Amino acid sequence: MSTSSTKPYLLRAIFDWCVDGGFTPYVAVQVDARTRVPVQHVRDGQIVLNIAPYATNQLLIDDEALSCQARFSGKVESLYVPITQVLAIYARENGQGMAFQPGMLAGSAMELGGLVEAEAAPVDAVPEESAQPDEPEGDDPGPASPAPARGGHLRRIK
Repeated sequence: MSTSSTKPYLLRAIFDWCVDGGFTPYVAVQVDARTRVPVQHVRDGQIVLNIAPYATNQLLIDDEALSCQARFSGKVESLYVPITQVLAIYARENGQGMAFQPGMLAGSAMELGGLVEAEAAPVDAVPEESAQPDEPEGDDPGPASPAPARGGHLRRIK
């Protein structure tokens, strides 16, 4: 990937905006052979992941990929998503964020209709220096309903 791509910077900025505002950051992903996600949660070649600090461990969004650990159905999974495969990042609570054309490096508006969300439960193996409060125990809720509010559209950010 070219270092001139704005996409990883925009992903980190929207992630920070979500966390700072108390929102839950979700990423919509177009799954391909390079993408490592729990396949049982992939629907129509796509998955939506909760990447909130309480739901992930060792989250890294660099110029090449988004990677982290997250718990699905009680099992810790190592996730790897090439930046080119991120379709959108948005706040679950209000649907605001940014969407991208599949495989593109720069942003453009698109609808999120039909995406399936797979919400990860918190990861227990969080290092002490970045430990998060424990979340209530329970079964994995499985795929949730698509979240974008306000008509199901994202706002374009320039």
